[in-house]
Amino acid sequence: MSVKSKVLAGAAALTLMGGLGVAGLGAAGVANAATPSCGNSCIDIFSHDFGTYSNPQFLLDVYKRGQNVGQPVILFQASNSDPALDWTISDEGTVAEFYAAGLVSSALALHYGCVPGAPPAGDFPTCSTGSENDNAFEIEYAPYGADTGLCMGTAVTAGNNTPVTLQSCGVSSKTVWVVDSNEEIDKGHYVPLINGSDNNFSEPYVLTYPANGYPTDEPRPQLITDQLQGFSNGSLDENQVWSMNHGEVF
Repeated sequence: MSVKSKVLAGAAALTLMGGLGVAGLGAAGVANAATPSCGNSCIDIFSHDFGTYSNPQFLLDVYKRGQNVGQPVILFQASNSDPALDWTISDEGTVAEFYAAGLVSSALALHYGCVPGAPPAGDFPTCSTGSENDNAFEIEYAPYGADTGLCMGTAVTAGNNTPVTLQSCGVSSKTVWVVDSNEEIDKGHYVPLINGSDNNFSEPYVLTYPANGYPTDEPRPQLITDQLQGFSNGSLDENQVWSMNHGEVF
């Protein structure tokens, strides 16, 4: 399952949106997102409220560049010299693979990690019609490209207004983010990125910028997980729209 971002050469670039979600292949990378020393596998995570994938204004950051469990995750002004903007994909795979590794619950795996038509494996039941084996990621803080072992996640099970912080990678579902490819949002066919600890599958908890917040506010608003309002009818609030790019075109 585990594929370090440093060996992603040749993989298709992803654009992730909708708190986050998958938007397509071959998207242009962002040149000014990460420090040059972070390398080609750095990624950008930003809000479309504050720029576009080709010109993001504010990017995922940690408050005062901390490297501790519980350090708040925020947005900060885009720069090509600030190592706090350096993030990589620590682990990627399918939800079923994350389940096999013991990192997500069976309930979440049944909803997002089934392979239609495949026989049951162990305690993994047959999928329902239309189920998808979706992709999932851990997103690691990596200043100057150096792994810290800390990933974007939550300290508790995701819910409304749950703070997003740095947490130890590879320990639990709380640092896993699921790309739900089966639930398109009518904003360019985007889908939400759902926290792996989620237990609400009708209105799931997604990475979100706080309502009425702005990245230049003091103190800067901390990212949260929040219920994806309108998920079931194919719409979402603007503050729940996000994107993420690999740092180069593959």
